[in-house]
Amino acid sequence: MTFVNRTDRLYAIVEELRAVAPRCRSARQLAARFEVSARTIERDISALQQSGVPVYAEPGRRGGYALEKSMSLPPLNFTSAEAVAVAVALGRARDNPFAGHAHSALRKLVAAMSPSEGAGARALAARVHMVAEPEPYPRVSRVIERSLLHRRVLRLRYEDQKGRTTVREVEPTIFVGGRGGHWYLVGMCRLREDVRVFRLDRIAWAEETDETAPEHPPELFAPDIPGITTWNPKLD
Repeated sequence: MTFVNRTDRLYAIVEELRAVAPRCRSARQLAARFEVSARTIERDISALQQSGVPVYAEPGRRGGYALEKSMSLPPLNFTSAEAVAVAVALGRARDNPFAGHAHSALRKLVAAMSPSEGAGARALAARVHMVAEPEPYPRVSRVIERSLLHRRVLRLRYEDQKGRTTVREVEPTIFVGGRGGHWYLVGMCRLREDVRVFRLDRIAWAEETDETAPEHPPELFAPDIPGITTWNPKLD
């Protein structure tokens, strides 16, 4: 679980601590999970504390770092079977850009269950398996999510249908799932000076710029959503 930038890792550390609250995680456990050194985790925790995140150190041999109880969920009255049903539904997200969020949501749900039901859910889940390909573009999808949220222009390297590679600036508008299970970014391509649809598995890399993107109402780009299969803008 190597994170390309520190911001992603800091956010993920908070989510990890929130999922296991009120229990704690040691620096060594966090370091192993995020594939960094324990010293890096200590610096990250310090940065979170300085920014106001309510993380505190639990002393003792079994101590570590924990999140304030107010930041965690109360016990949930899910049965083991209900939790596994949710897990199966979320498991279907493994072939789309929101796979990481689905995994995080599931961990929070199980962590907030009563100990007995949580144990039962884990035991039942061990007997339920789904066959799915690993999510192929987690880094690209996270960048696109942030650019849509912050309304920032994207810079990306893209390989078109003919195998030609170009670097483009795109004003992102819509994130769409469609044909053959693929996911697409729809936006105004400054290179082509027109609306274009970019298939995510053809985006080699993407970065969020500091430039605010012009406002483009989604309905003007895709009046037939949901249905990229019935809507036919230009697919590069």
